[in-house]
Amino acid sequence: MELSRLVCAFLLAACCCCRRAAGVPGEAEQPEPELVEVEVGSTALLKCGPSRSQGNFSHVDWFSVHKEKPTLIFRVRQGQGQSEPGEYQHRLSLQDKGTTLALTHVTPHDERIFLCQGKRPRSQEHRIQLRVYSECPHLFCGQGGSWEVVVPRPSSFLSLVEAPEEPSIQVNPLGISVNSQEPEEVATCVGRNGYPIPQVIWYKNGRPLKEEKNRVHIQSSQIVESSGLYTLQSILKAQLVKEDKDAQFYCELNYRLPSGNHMKESREVTVPVFYPAEKVWLEVEPMGMLKEGDRVEIRCLADGNPPPHFSISKQNLSTKEMEEEITDDNGILVLEPAQKEHSGLYECQGLDLETTASLLSDQQELLVNYVSDVRVSPEAPESQEGSSLTLTCEAESNQALEFQWLREKTGKVLQKGPVLQLHNLKREAGGGYRCIASVPSVPGLNRTQLVNVAIFGSPWMTLKERKMWVKENTVLNLSCEASGHPRPTISWNVDGVASEHDQDPQSILSILNVLVTPELLESGAECVASNSLGKNTTIIFLELDSNRTTGLSTSTISPHARANSTSTEKKLPEPESKGVVIVAVTVCILVLAVLGAVLYFFYKKGKLPCGRSGKQEITLPPSRKSEFVVEVKSDKLPEEMGLLQGSNGDKRAPGDQGEKYIDLRH
Repeated sequence: MELSRLVCAFLLAACCCCRRAAGVPGEAEQPEPELVEVEVGSTALLKCGPSRSQGNFSHVDWFSVHKEKPTLIFRVRQGQGQSEPGEYQHRLSLQDKGTTLALTHVTPHDERIFLCQGKRPRSQEHRIQLRVYSECPHLFCGQGGSWEVVVPRPSSFLSLVEAPEEPSIQVNPLGISVNSQEPEEVATCVGRNGYPIPQVIWYKNGRPLKEEKNRVHIQSSQIVESSGLYTLQSILKAQLVKEDKDAQFYCELNYRLPSGNHMKESREVTVPVFYPAEKVWLEVEPMGMLKEGDRVEIRCLADGNPPPHFSISKQNLSTKEMEEEITDDNGILVLEPAQKEHSGLYECQGLDLETTASLLSDQQELLVNYVSDVRVSPEAPESQEGSSLTLTCEAESNQALEFQWLREKTGKVLQKGPVLQLHNLKREAGGGYRCIASVPSVPGLNRTQLVNVAIFGSPWMTLKERKMWVKENTVLNLSCEASGHPRPTISWNVDGVASEHDQDPQSILSILNVLVTPELLESGAECVASNSLGKNTTIIFLELDSNRTTGLSTSTISPHARANSTSTEKKLPEPESKGVVIVAVTVCILVLAVLGAVLYFFYKKGKLPCGRSGKQEITLPPSRKSEFVVEVKSDKLPEEMGLLQGSNGDKRAPGDQGEKYIDLRH
């Protein structure tokens, strides 16, 4: 029995040795095949041995190994190649002096192991793993304008290569609490349409994350799409701390193409991190020095998320106790406008509704700078003409004050300091004076007070005389303005409806509405202003002119012209009155032109000799010498002469200046 077993073992060993000696491919211990990658449709170059091999390739057989079964596809004898019948018969050729076998028009079905075997000087084998890939988008490939979907089949080993799309990342919107006892979801990363399956790496603040027990967990899964591509989904779970509130997370997809290794990154995201507050404090806006009238906001802040419930309290100056203030819906205490009473100590209290822990802020002092109401003494200053007057300005503030006096009418600065002295007062000195109290260290903080100075005197009339062109039976408004101290009253000598308007504390304007009657045309109107120190009048002359329309004379006069002397009237005629004046001036010019032409005619005829003497006699024939005499007087220039009255009291023509006269003698 034992002899038969020994015989069997010997025969089996001899058989194996014979097979190995016979060179049957695939039976010896096989090394790792050489990897050759080639794209679909291109040519694969298969070298029989390493590139530095010095072997003899004059006698080589090439095999195609499919399902571990080798099939002879090509023979090389004495450097000449010959294809065996089959699927590779027309696609194989020799290159590089017989050391390289070229396989053209590579298809997905060509992905397999190819084996070359040399027989001289000794048996040699070299295995090549051909890997076929495609970089067509979503596996749509084609030739000659036709397109087809290339999908891997069980019988095909095609290595389809597709770069995944840009990874998308979605952060956990609910956030993570630092009090969580286990890792919670931070974000989800999705990489779509890739082949083969890419690898995902998570980063926090630029540093890669690795699995860490009870701290970091990465859960990945993949889905095969109908196109044969893969969609990868990776979920990052981690335990976070307060310092991670601003941490930036992102994912990276790593994949390999024949051109090398590549990667794509997602955008960075920040996950909400919830943690209890450890400190609360007060914040006041605006910053810097505050003043009365400002809008001031006081708010509480904390270093927790979410922030606790806040309340703001102010110290009562009487009891020294902190009393809660009323805030708006956002927990902000708004002081608008801020007053000096708002100054004091404030503090904030934060209550964590989850842990019921209470935190108090440090007390903070709020200072609202102020200037009190300005007081001027005397309150109603009055003085006589020629005398002096002193005005004093007073105010209080928590800061150093500066004072200055301005003339209200002109805005001119009269004096810096709280005291204003006025000397040798005149009536024009009456009116408004303004005192300004300001704080230089707080821009915009000031208060002012206006005071009116009254100068005793009888009424001053704006106009002494006025002339108005009117039409009979029309309604007319007559105006009269007067100033003085005490303030005067105005009366009229004609009947009508009068209304009074206060111009300032010492001035009054009266407007009388009257009907133009013959009696009013004859008597005119008189305005009388009076006070305890005297009275003054303004006379309004009314003249009837059928060619004129009723016009109201307006007068503007500066304060220094308001005296009891005669005032100059400034009338603004109506458009029709202007037309009449133009016509009159034109007629006068024509008359002067005619007169000048006559005189020039006599001069040219030699009948009007001129000389240096004041009198010249016109040369005439002897028979007419005694008929008339012309005398010329040039003592005064025409523009210096007024209109002269004739012997009968009538006015002369405008051209008659009283400088020349002609004596006619018969």
